[in-house]
Amino acid sequence: MSYKQRLELDWIGKDDIKKIEPRILIEDEKYSFGISSSSKKEESNLLIKGDNLLALKALESEYKGKVKCVTIDPPYNTGSAFEHYDDGLEHSIWLSLIRDRLMILRELLSDDGSIWITIDDNEAHYLKVLCDEIFGRSNFVASFVWQKTLTRRNDARTASTAHDYVITYCKNREFFKMNKLEASEKIRSTYTNRDDDPRGDWLAIPFHAPNIRPNLTYPIVTPSGRTLMPPAGRCWSTTEEKFQELLADNRIYFGRDGNGMAQRKKFWAESENTMVAWTWWPYQECGDNREANKEAKEIAKLAGIQSKFSTPKPEKLLKRIIELATVPGDIVLDSFAGSGTAGAVAHKMNRKWIMIEMGDHCEEYIVPRMVNIINGKDNVGISKEVGWSEGGSFRFCNLAPSLLNKDNYGNWVINNEYNAIQLAEAVCKHEKFKFHPHDSVYWKQGYSSEKDFIFVTTQFLTAEHIDKIHNQLGKDESLLICAKAFKIKKDKYQNITMKKIPQMLFGRCEFNKNDYSLNIKEPVQEEFELGEEA
Repeated sequence: MSYKQRLELDWIGKDDIKKIEPRILIEDEKYSFGISSSSKKEESNLLIKGDNLLALKALESEYKGKVKCVTIDPPYNTGSAFEHYDDGLEHSIWLSLIRDRLMILRELLSDDGSIWITIDDNEAHYLKVLCDEIFGRSNFVASFVWQKTLTRRNDARTASTAHDYVITYCKNREFFKMNKLEASEKIRSTYTNRDDDPRGDWLAIPFHAPNIRPNLTYPIVTPSGRTLMPPAGRCWSTTEEKFQELLADNRIYFGRDGNGMAQRKKFWAESENTMVAWTWWPYQECGDNREANKEAKEIAKLAGIQSKFSTPKPEKLLKRIIELATVPGDIVLDSFAGSGTAGAVAHKMNRKWIMIEMGDHCEEYIVPRMVNIINGKDNVGISKEVGWSEGGSFRFCNLAPSLLNKDNYGNWVINNEYNAIQLAEAVCKHEKFKFHPHDSVYWKQGYSSEKDFIFVTTQFLTAEHIDKIHNQLGKDESLLICAKAFKIKKDKYQNITMKKIPQMLFGRCEFNKNDYSLNIKEPVQEEFELGEEA
């Protein structure tokens, strides 16, 4: 077995790579909010209702390489996630479900983007190896550990679980840079001014460093007259010349009695006031399950509905992810939106967002949650911390039905729910053209380059009709015509390509499949009231 093979997972159905239909999105203005006539479609926040695999495929043509941060909370596969399957097959189904989505999510990420996946011990280690295959092992960032509960469950059969993971990968290590966190009050309190230095509070840091280098090994005499040498196996952190400069500028500290080990003074006023993220995320910084459930109830109360979520994530947790992975204006995508926390937090932090959710709570819970945030009625979670007031908008879209379905005789035909504009947009997706109807030239419905256009019609095109179009084509322009029927000599025009619909689409993807999800159960809610405080 080769080294590469040893690193890869294998499971039942791994080779079944699905051919997903690239659906179009149809806006439902009843649920869109804050959209003005001048709002540009491509700049809008986006809430999509529908199967998340189909929705991700629908986003691919427009958002490929544009998403800065993907944050997902997929089903954990706790042992009872999928009805009617035994454990071995269940695990394989889970891996396929996640693999198919991760492959598209990687395509959507920008070169400097990253993906953050919350997961527990049931699948975390398999997910890590799966992500190694899809994103590349060198693009692994970290497995962050989030303290999700404060209570110890004494009724647990073995150990009481207190944490989840946030497994993180970047798209390309060469371009990825993780932001630093603002220094906490706890960190700030470690800076003091022990010698009344006029430059203010400072932190004493060791003046020695690992390794032994002759030019960094020299005697230092303390104010009390004691001679210091670096500890065994170490050297000083600067040359003797630089040390003398620091000493003259009162940046070296030897303790209150002037007899201690040399330390360098790091001033708060001169620091970035930031810190590198730790892989340990305690509940005080990132919230916990109890806090998340309280938030969900407050959000539901604001919306005048009942909260249905047993395992939401706290806003503080998503804030930590988004502040590490993005800056204002970046796009955050959550394809397992659930209660909509990722979009809510992204909105409050002035990021753009895309959320996908297939349940009715998309309209019943997420829409009112986002409307209340935009109207400034939401003071839940991080609102006060980030100074959120009001503003913004979003579009609500449904997935279009399948472009092709079967007639009464079992023949594949164009779905009669599509109008001419929707048909043109759908065929543009299949042919990898950008749908952009020209203001005055009816047959320029989309383009793949400045001089390469597409025309889609269900009309019968005669030779005369095609001749007229050809005469209007500019120099070096080319045209793809997709029509139900036409009459023209083959290869009559070098700059016009003719294709018949729906025949041109056969075999490209799986049409008329509307659900790639599984019967996923909610994980059992933890009983926070039981047990003993840790």
